[in-house]
Amino acid sequence: MTPAITLLERKQVPFCLHEYTHEPDAESFGGEAAEKLGVDASYIFKTLVLQLDCGELLVAMVPVLEKLNLKQAAKAAGGKKAKLAEAQQVVRSTGYLLGGVSPLAQKKALPALLDESARHIDSIYVSGGKRGLEIELAPEALCKLTGAVYAPLCQTTAGVNQ
Repeated sequence: MTPAITLLERKQVPFCLHEYTHEPDAESFGGEAAEKLGVDASYIFKTLVLQLDCGELLVAMVPVLEKLNLKQAAKAAGGKKAKLAEAQQVVRSTGYLLGGVSPLAQKKALPALLDESARHIDSIYVSGGKRGLEIELAPEALCKLTGAVYAPLCQTTAGVNQ
């Protein structure tokens, strides 16, 4: 049981759990999840913690095979620049280990952005709070629980792969 699952059960939000055996040498957590669960990777979203130029942290959720556009994420959050938060900041603010960061039930509630591609999908997969555990739920439920807003977050040209 993770804080994310506890939250979903407490709020009585419909969801499905999907577990798989995580391989420590996997190159991509999301790619591994898609392959092992037999799910199209466009439905699996990674959770990235960013730091704005003002120092504020935020969560960005994008499809695992897409590249995050840091400038677009910063703009959507009302900032000018953003960078990936340092690992220690991520663990400290979310309470989750890297590779298992869930957007749900984080230690500190952070502003959240969900890539607009999720708007047209009935259900998406996000980390359940540990490696090898994915939660499938409706994007609208995810937005309601996290306060996330839809925004264009993915690269359309070559750029940073985060």
